[in-house]
Amino acid sequence: MRLLAILLALLIGACAGQSPRDDSLYRGLGEQAGITRIVEGMLLNAARNPRISRHFQDIDIERLRDKLVEQFCVEAGGPCEYTGDSMEESHKGLNISRADFNALVEDLIEAMEAEGVAVPVQNRLLARLAPMRGQIIEH
Repeated sequence: MRLLAILLALLIGACAGQSPRDDSLYRGLGEQAGITRIVEGMLLNAARNPRISRHFQDIDIERLRDKLVEQFCVEAGGPCEYTGDSMEESHKGLNISRADFNALVEDLIEAMEAEGVAVPVQNRLLARLAPMRGQIIEH
């Protein structure tokens, strides 16, 4: 009887065009609280990073934090909605170089390591974020 209920639920979900959301990456990052700590750590690292700290002066750092948390949450399969501008619009005129982008990725990895995020989980997040690179660099 229980197997029939599970099969029926899967069939109804498939017919409705809804597949179960994979939130394993979201959970691996520590859910909302973990993602928030990772983003905050990344931003603190970036602020101390002489290679890129200039990009974080004179901006609304709280808004940036909030939008990054939303974006990472969405990319990780979490129950969030990204409400920020497109990557192209957000980075327009900032002339972010490949070196700048790579420095921020290093700061993100350092923040994930500080939170004890397993390397395979780190790699999954980086793979989800990687397609944005072309939307950010030199716009």
